[in-house]
Amino acid sequence: MSRTEASPTVDVLIAGGGPAGIGSALALQAVEGLTFGVLERGSVGQSYRDWPRWTRFLTPSFTGNAFGAIDINAVHPETSPALLLQTDYPSGEAYAHYLSKVTESFELPVVENTPIETVRYDRGIYTVGTPRGVLTARSLIWAGGEFAAPHMLDIPGADLGRHSSRADAWEPPPASRLVVIGGYESGIDIACSLVARGHRVTVLDPAKPWENTGSDPSLTLAPRTRQRLRVSQASDNLSLVPHAATAITRTNGAYSVTDATGARYVSTAPPILATGYRPNLGPVAQLFERRADGWPLLTADDESTLHPGLFLSGPSVRHKNLHLCFIYKFRQRFAHVANVIGERLDRDTTALRAWKLAGMMVEDVSCCDKECVC
Repeated sequence: MSRTEASPTVDVLIAGGGPAGIGSALALQAVEGLTFGVLERGSVGQSYRDWPRWTRFLTPSFTGNAFGAIDINAVHPETSPALLLQTDYPSGEAYAHYLSKVTESFELPVVENTPIETVRYDRGIYTVGTPRGVLTARSLIWAGGEFAAPHMLDIPGADLGRHSSRADAWEPPPASRLVVIGGYESGIDIACSLVARGHRVTVLDPAKPWENTGSDPSLTLAPRTRQRLRVSQASDNLSLVPHAATAITRTNGAYSVTDATGARYVSTAPPILATGYRPNLGPVAQLFERRADGWPLLTADDESTLHPGLFLSGPSVRHKNLHLCFIYKFRQRFAHVANVIGERLDRDTTALRAWKLAGMMVEDVSCCDKECVC
């Protein structure tokens, strides 16, 4: 914790030591006199350490900081994963190393191996229960990410499949025939990886996301993914089927996936559920109101509409149709939330201007919902 000896109730607690949590802590550090701490269930960057070894970033890192183009995967304007890691598309383990080095360099108050078990709000104070004891804070930033909350398919036999977040989904027996359910980034990513390693893959998705166009990679495939998709299609080992999966069955050790037309596709290993993620809200799930689509309903400041001082940071932040699901998107809110908290406590937030000048602070996300002209 930061200066907890002088103040048992800190100004802010942050739940999660991933990019959203570490980035939020860095922004809070720029607010004069603020007391804060980060609680992480495992090690810094734990969710990234848990990534399957074949997984890589979709967004490329490049060190353009000195010219006003901050590395797209950086969580602080004076850092660059590309410079530290010497790679453009880092693995999860590599990015976790970057987060650890940032934590060390900026001397952030992070307590590892401390999962949050309970959260209670009463009269302006959040009481947080952990295996190490109870902590209290005036504000709580929940940065739990999504990797620990995979979205499971609601069809008969879905329990026979494996979510794409599982390492064994990426490493089937040699020369397998596989079915991937879901054709957005995670589905095409794993499909291309499997095809490149000699497997035959069928991808099912009625929305045909591989045909979507637009400038928002939250809704369309990233350029690198499209490039890999073209290579995989040229190999004749990838089939894209524009129909929904309706059932999974298993007979004599083989799996069968039925689609909405009644067609069946054989999978010699468990079908892969590339069905995305949901918010990992844990003990604060009931402290957020929900939108019609089930995602947390937030104020314009990424704050709970039910409990003041409870903020959400990371890929689960959504405003209308805007999804802040990439680091370069949700990092724009670190400094804004820090500024909101600092101003409420009458602290000097002048140092956050550096974040804004670096292009890492957006106060009104409605300006982000724009299409490029070409």
